[in-house]
Amino acid sequence: MKPNTQNQQDRLAEKLINLENHVIQESKIALLKIQSWRYAMKTPEIGISYQREAALMITRSLMSFVPNSFVLSEEGFYFSVVEN
Repeated sequence: MKPNTQNQQDRLAEKLINLENHVIQESKIALLKIQSWRYAMKTPEIGISYQREAALMITRSLMSFVPNSFVLSEEGFYFSVVEN
């Protein structure tokens, strides 16, 4: 049986480019949502219910609270010995 010695650089580069494009698209969407929320907060013609809905959307998607213990657990902090 032959060892797998093929060069994976092209595949990895394509995967990185795809991930970067995805992050760029998500960032643009987030920016548009934030701009929409800011506009809603500054425009009195827009109803109060829309302002509440926009604020709730921003709070849920960008500012949701996650306890430190959850982050540490997800990163495997409790499963290995910490070495400084």
